[in-house]
Amino acid sequence: MRYSGLGMPITSNSLAALQQNLRPLLDFLNHSTHAKRRGDPSICDFVFGNPHDMPLDGVVDAIRARAIPENKDWFAYTVQIREAAEKVAARLTADHDLPFEADDIRFATGAFGAIASSLRAIVDPGDEVIFLSPPWFFYEAMITALGATPVRVSLEAPHFDLEADVIARAITARTRAIIVNTPHNPTGRIFDRASLDRLATVLRLGSTWQARPIVLISDESYNRVRFDGRPFVSPAVAYPHTLIQYTYGKQLLAPGERIGYIAVSPNMAEREQVREAVTFAQIVGGWQIPSATLQRAVSDFEDLSIDIDAVQRRRDRMASALTAMGYEVMIPEATFYMMVRSPIADDGAFCRRLEARDIFVGPGTLFEMPGYFRISLTANDAMVEKSLAGFAAAIEPAG
Repeated sequence: MRYSGLGMPITSNSLAALQQNLRPLLDFLNHSTHAKRRGDPSICDFVFGNPHDMPLDGVVDAIRARAIPENKDWFAYTVQIREAAEKVAARLTADHDLPFEADDIRFATGAFGAIASSLRAIVDPGDEVIFLSPPWFFYEAMITALGATPVRVSLEAPHFDLEADVIARAITARTRAIIVNTPHNPTGRIFDRASLDRLATVLRLGSTWQARPIVLISDESYNRVRFDGRPFVSPAVAYPHTLIQYTYGKQLLAPGERIGYIAVSPNMAEREQVREAVTFAQIVGGWQIPSATLQRAVSDFEDLSIDIDAVQRRRDRMASALTAMGYEVMIPEATFYMMVRSPIADDGAFCRRLEARDIFVGPGTLFEMPGYFRISLTANDAMVEKSLAGFAAAIEPAG
C-alpha cells in the first residue's frame, strides 16, 4: 500500500479549472460590496469567522514568551516540537480513549494546511475523494488540485444528517478517502456516535473492494466550540483509518496565526507509513509546517479558549430576535455560524437588501445552500444589537 505524499503538480490548465470552480468565492472576496467595505467600522460584518475584539491576552503572552530564544537552534528548521506534541497526544488520549503518541502528531498550518497535506499524503491521480455538501469552501478544489476526482454527497435539509447509505452509494473501486467535517460548517451539526458507527461499517465494507483502506479525513476544527453542553465524538473512535485535522484558530479566535495539527489514529495498521507520508507531503507541498515559535506556543494554547458561553449567548440572542421578526433560523449545535433561511428565494438579492442597511452576511450560494444566508457569531455584542433594526426592516415586504 502506497503513501508517497507526492500528489500531482498543478498545470496551467488545472489551475484555470480550479479558479473557475472557486469563481463565486473569489468574486465575493475581491469584487463584492463587502470586499469594498471590509474593515469599515460603520458596518455590521457577519460574513467570516474573524475577531471583532482584541485577541486573548494569553495568546499574545504565549507567542511573546515562546519567541525568546533559549539556545542557538531556537529558530532552526523545525518539523516537530516534542514537548508540544506530547501535550496534544495526551489531550487526544484523554478525550477519545485512544493511545495517541507524540509521533502521531504532525503540526500544520491550521486545518487548511493539515487537510492539504493529508490529501497529498494519501491521494493519487485518478483516485476519488468523497466530500459532504454543504462543504467548506476549498474541499473540492484541493481534491482536484491533486488530479483526483471530487465526489459530492449532499446532506439533506432540514436536518443535514450524516446518511451512511447515501455515502455507500457513492463509494466505488476508486474511492480513496472521505472528508467528514464534524462539527459541521456551515450547518452547525455535530454527528453522533450512532451515525459515525454506521459510516464506519460502510467504509469497512467499501475498503474490502480495493487493496488499500478508504481513509477518513476528519475535519474537527470546531470540536471545542460546542453549545448547550453537547458531547463530541471523533470519527477516529468509530473508524481506525482516520486522520484528525485540527486548528487552534477557532478556540483562540486567531485564524491568522495558522497553527494546527494532523493526528494519525493509533488504530491505523499502516500508522508508521502514514506518519512518514504526511511529513513528506508537508515538505514537498512547500513546507506546510508552522513556525517553531507557534509550535512551542501550542503547549500554552491547549489550555486557552475564548468564552464559548458568550458565543452561545450571542447565538441565542440573535436566534430569538430573528425568529420573532419572522426569520426561519437553524440553531447550530456548534461552530461560529448560524444559517438563516432567506425570506425570498434569491439569497443574493436578500443579502443585497441587508447590505443597503450596512449589514453583511454570507450568501448561502457560497456554501452550496441556496436560499439561506450565514451569520458569523464572532461579531461582538454591540454589533449584534446594532444590526437588529436593520434585520427587522429588511424582512418587511416593502424592504
